[in-house]
Amino acid sequence: MIRIYTAPSCASCRKVKAWLNEHDIPYVEKNIFSTLLRKEELQELLERSENGTEDIISKRSKIMKENKVNIEDMSINELIAFIQENPSVLKRPIIIDERRFQVGYNSEEIRAFIPRELRQLAQCDHADFCPPFAKEYSLKEAYERDHKQKKSSATL
Repeated sequence: MIRIYTAPSCASCRKVKAWLNEHDIPYVEKNIFSTLLRKEELQELLERSENGTEDIISKRSKIMKENKVNIEDMSINELIAFIQENPSVLKRPIIIDERRFQVGYNSEEIRAFIPRELRQLAQCDHADFCPPFAKEYSLKEAYERDHKQKKSSATL
């Protein structure tokens, strides 16, 4: 299932939600200001980001500047506690599922969250050679089917 970490005043967050809704892709929204971010969630975000804290923490945020915070000097536990106390330091939106991770809204990169079967169909130029796809399925059903297939192949 896709999780998106958002803030109410974030225009990019609204774009991501609109895009996911438009494509009928299910997601769980976590407002970083009204939901306590669990230690395990923050650990996962840090582990999944390619460039560590640089990808998910805004060093230009007011809290970071005013308090002259140096996250490089923090242990992981200190960093997680700092984020829990100051969620506004997180860049947003953060979009994550079992295999994909994206920070911010990018109209091209977000397409990776469309089920593979539908991406292949959209790229097919010749109807005779396109992969089979039952048109009665919604994007939501295709996403869930794609997700189940990946999960079952991962357990084999």
